[in-house]
Amino acid sequence: MEEIISSNFIHDIIDADLQADPSLKIHTRFPPEPNGYLHIGSAKAIMINVETARKYGGLFNLRYDDTNPAKEDMEYVESIYEDLCWLGATPTGGVFYGSDYFDKCYEFAVELIKKGKAYVCDLNAEELRRTRGTLTEKGTESPYRNRSVEENLDLFARMKAGEFPDGAKTLRAKIDMASPNMNMRDPAIYRIVHTSHHRQGDKWCIYPLYDYAHPIQDALEGITHSLCSLEFENHRPLYEWVIDNIGFEKKPKQREFARLNITNTVMSKRYLRSLVENNMVDGWDDPRLPTICALRRRGYTPSSIFRFVKEAGVSKADSLVDISMLEHCIRDELGETAPRRVAIQHPILLEITNYDADREETFELPNHPQKPEMGTRSMPFTREIYIDAADFAEVPPPKFFRLKPDGEVRLMGAYIIRCNEIVKDAEGNVERILCTADLETRNNVPADGRKIKGTIHWLSAKYAKEATMMLYDNLLTIENPADLPEDKTYNDYLNPDSLVKIEHAKIEPALAEAKAGDKFQFVRDGYYCCDSKHEGTFNRVVGLKDSFPKK
Repeated sequence: MEEIISSNFIHDIIDADLQADPSLKIHTRFPPEPNGYLHIGSAKAIMINVETARKYGGLFNLRYDDTNPAKEDMEYVESIYEDLCWLGATPTGGVFYGSDYFDKCYEFAVELIKKGKAYVCDLNAEELRRTRGTLTEKGTESPYRNRSVEENLDLFARMKAGEFPDGAKTLRAKIDMASPNMNMRDPAIYRIVHTSHHRQGDKWCIYPLYDYAHPIQDALEGITHSLCSLEFENHRPLYEWVIDNIGFEKKPKQREFARLNITNTVMSKRYLRSLVENNMVDGWDDPRLPTICALRRRGYTPSSIFRFVKEAGVSKADSLVDISMLEHCIRDELGETAPRRVAIQHPILLEITNYDADREETFELPNHPQKPEMGTRSMPFTREIYIDAADFAEVPPPKFFRLKPDGEVRLMGAYIIRCNEIVKDAEGNVERILCTADLETRNNVPADGRKIKGTIHWLSAKYAKEATMMLYDNLLTIENPADLPEDKTYNDYLNPDSLVKIEHAKIEPALAEAKAGDKFQFVRDGYYCCDSKHEGTFNRVVGLKDSFPKK
């Protein structure tokens, strides 16, 4: 991972903690639920936790929050670890699972019952919701709240033994039904779920809820700072209640930061899963999605993602970041590192009539015009070449400096040519363009000093290879996903032009040897990445034009 450590309010908190206790060994964690693939919002949490541990010489854990077996799968477990490693965030403190602590969570729940701080409740989900109260009205105590310790212990043991169906009972913390914080109104800490667990099998039919299990896991792993998104701020009192009432000597601190919100982007795993399951996208790694694996497949790099997260900032204030900032970060990087190649989206055949049919030569074109150290590659030149349809106009608009009837342009790195004749098929479509080349202008200015304003790219028709080009754009047309009208869904804002597929494009011979993940600048077009899923396919990472304002 690129070194991008910088101070922020979280580090200010840690600095104060270290001043109070210089012996404190900083330990952070990233606790994803394995019910989907990580997205770029996860990258912010990963960066904050990894960089905080690194800055203070501490440790960083990966801990799977696998306490909800109905939605979890080993596919997600494996993908999460793969994404972390690709990002350069390999866990230095170890890899753990919330399910590793099920026995301890159960033991602590029994102790809470014995202390009179937890009870078994028979209210169903709807009854629980009704008795919880509102932001302005206190909740109503459960009729089961004052069961004896003995009865609660018996019922909880029977819950564990599988005697009751799903939803029949919960174990609730006994806190305060009049609390202004609704999370403290006797929250459920265990529920009955008769579902096999991907690691524990059928050992358990009761599972701890996140707000109860998470602080226990943090404490047992020696986490010092539990850094999470702002949505958990109102859950912090419950986090501290669990830590205090179980009696941990070393108490982790929960601190919150604002989530990463990006224009035209939804990061709800539920919505992303619906797109995948309804075959509306090409899997979790569809390059239009904000998942880490999709960004990787599209051609983004770990350094560009973390640079974006850093520039978006770490704060407690919610904000909406323009997606053009993310595009700027990868464009800036690839502008320095990506070799140049020629690709033609919509080829038109051009014949140079004064060039012998059996003649061939090569031109050396730079791999990067500003970086001589990146060398050159040979481009074969023949009588018949392809140019892009966008570089020719039979009836040109004003200030059109590309190829037109009786006009001249330079073929990039080669000759100046003149358009003499247009050959059309029976339907009136351009079949080929007949030109003559000024064969004295190989990389030279014309002898008569005439100025040629236009330069276009080209490929030898004999040696060009065929490829598919995938042009990606924003998946959604709604700029701020939080502005979704109540009578609409995100599907109402799906961008019909989020993917334009161009088949039978022409590419230079060197591109035929590209490997999955290789990145290039296609001259005068954009930055592309060789697709990892479909052979002979190149994904547009981002166009050449940068709309993000420079500092």
